[in-house]
Amino acid sequence: MADDKDARSDSETVVDPKLLELLVCPLTKTRLVYDAAARELISTAAGLAFPIRNGVPLMIEDAARPLTDDDLKRR
Repeated sequence: MADDKDARSDSETVVDPKLLELLVCPLTKTRLVYDAAARELISTAAGLAFPIRNGVPLMIEDAARPLTDDDLKRR
């Protein structure tokens, strides 16, 4: 029988709020916004969204995706 922890999907992964207080954009050193639905940390200053995989933020520019106009409208 699978462990409940193993059965959780990425969408159920929660990022520690204290970690979010400490993290800043690696390019601009500005505050990030957590988008739980997309599992991303958003840097509006850099125009990038950094993915969170298995609860770990990937804070490198190569892993980030550029924000679209629709992303910016939601902010």
